[in-house]
Amino acid sequence: MKCIIFLVLLFLTTSIANADCWKFAAQKSGVEVRLLKSIAQVESGMDPSVVGKNNNGSRDFGLMQINSTHLGWLGKHGINESMLVKDPCVSVLVGAAILKNMVNIYGYGWEAVGAYNAGAGKNKHRLRMKYARKVWGIYRQSSRENILIPLKDSHRNIALLR
Repeated sequence: MKCIIFLVLLFLTTSIANADCWKFAAQKSGVEVRLLKSIAQVESGMDPSVVGKNNNGSRDFGLMQINSTHLGWLGKHGINESMLVKDPCVSVLVGAAILKNMVNIYGYGWEAVGAYNAGAGKNKHRLRMKYARKVWGIYRQSSRENILIPLKDSHRNIALLR
């Protein structure tokens, strides 16, 4: 989780107003842009305003669908649910850092991608692989067709943190 704090604080303190948020998050987390975009496509359909409700009572916010279980420690660092929904770049940075934590546990592979959504529990392997297959489908398609997955509200400058 220190990685998330580092990424957000670094982004806030650097002067990169017109820089691409996706590239910045990828560079700082070591996770490729295409993979981050594929996850966002699966999570929110690239819609930064999505708020999802889960069967267990938790909620997911924004472009990367950051789960409400993270709000406690994110709040200690000035990040709240409103920021995750209103500022896609915050969502991308937090999502990249969460994925990086899973990479630290599982290595850079599909198990880590699955853990982004299903969690790191020992009994969640099947759920991780189910989610990873969804992301893999988008990832593979974006490679084959050489497409960049745009944000739905691409007219907005997502690089600016407020």
